[in-house]
Amino acid sequence: MRRLVLLLCTGVTCCIAAGGAPRVAEAALPAGDAAVAEPPEDRREPAPAPKPQVKFNLRSSPDAEEDGCALAVGQHKRLEDCEFNATAKTFFIIHGWTMSGMFETWLGSLVSALREREKDANVVVVNWLSLAHQLYTDAVNNTQIVGKSIARLLDWLQENPLFQLENVHLIGYSLGAHVAGFAGNHVHGTIGRITAIGEVVKCEHERSVHLFVDSLVNQDKQSFAFQCTDSSRFKKGICLSCRKNRCNGIGYNARKTQNKRNSKMYLKTRADMPFKVYHYQMKMHVFSYKSLGEADPTFSVTLHGTNGDSEPLSLEMLDQIGLNATNTFLVYTEEDMGELLKIKLTWEGTSQSWYDLWKELKSYWYRPAKSSQELHIRRIRVKSGETQQRFAFCVEDSQLTSISPGKELWFVKCTEEWQKRSVSNLL
Repeated sequence: MRRLVLLLCTGVTCCIAAGGAPRVAEAALPAGDAAVAEPPEDRREPAPAPKPQVKFNLRSSPDAEEDGCALAVGQHKRLEDCEFNATAKTFFIIHGWTMSGMFETWLGSLVSALREREKDANVVVVNWLSLAHQLYTDAVNNTQIVGKSIARLLDWLQENPLFQLENVHLIGYSLGAHVAGFAGNHVHGTIGRITAIGEVVKCEHERSVHLFVDSLVNQDKQSFAFQCTDSSRFKKGICLSCRKNRCNGIGYNARKTQNKRNSKMYLKTRADMPFKVYHYQMKMHVFSYKSLGEADPTFSVTLHGTNGDSEPLSLEMLDQIGLNATNTFLVYTEEDMGELLKIKLTWEGTSQSWYDLWKELKSYWYRPAKSSQELHIRRIRVKSGETQQRFAFCVEDSQLTSISPGKELWFVKCTEEWQKRSVSNLL
């Protein structure tokens, strides 16, 4: 885009047009002043070469102040000086739009995580800050320029037969993901892997980048995501299946699948790193009830496993409790419970909003005196999202199946005969 910049000077007006050398406009000089003649063309200082708008820095340190070792197309000596390993994996980290004109803190964390995970790899930071520190629409238009610059560097590197494009991994954040896509389109050959990192939730800036970093540094706590059509079904625990590639690791640990269709993947996370949680689907069949009225019961479960006990976990009620029906819930724990041994179901009571209080009073007025709310539950079926194992838990005392507000029910693993029957019903 051509821009006209007007500069006001003492006694004269100077005009600089983009793409042209500065020229002094004609102006009347004060009496007695002599005009300074321009030097001959052959005696002028040569104009300095324009600085590259896209820089490639091979990084060996997460220090944001360190530029790293600069690479440039055609400069073979730089590859030697920077100790570029042509046979190793090569990662390109591509930042996005910037308001500050500086690298954000996540970039150093990602460099460090990649260096730790892949010690022999080349980690290249693509610096396009001058093109990204623009109006957002201008930065968007610049993404194709940057993508073509990356493609040119990759084409030049491929002149070395030891360098294989299949060992290249482009990691683009925000608009950097667009850059990575353009690079993949313009390069000669097929890039091994392209990862596009976007915002998970608009109010949680950089959250997705830290999920990717977590997948690099916490190999023993790999997070899984599950395919689902929408969030409400996921919150009901309906989508914890791994059949036909319906679940996958996230971030660096994601495995390649043959599914060509776009799909939505969901997971729960902890507030801080490591982000991994353990997902469980719970199916609770209410086979009898008494005087429930319009009240919405609030339940929680406490899981007891070989590795310890969980905190009380709320069962999120997206719909009214189904009577004489199977109700499905999603619960998750931040710690690995090991093998589940017992489940405690607690009826916490009703929600205390004014509307819920009104429903409770209304229900009380229109039911017979001394009537109490009561549900009868015989079993809870559990499926682990991470292990895909299924279990059936039966009420601890077969004569005591009722639960009412403020009360609790204990469930233990069903006997082997009942267990087999329950599992076959689930399949």
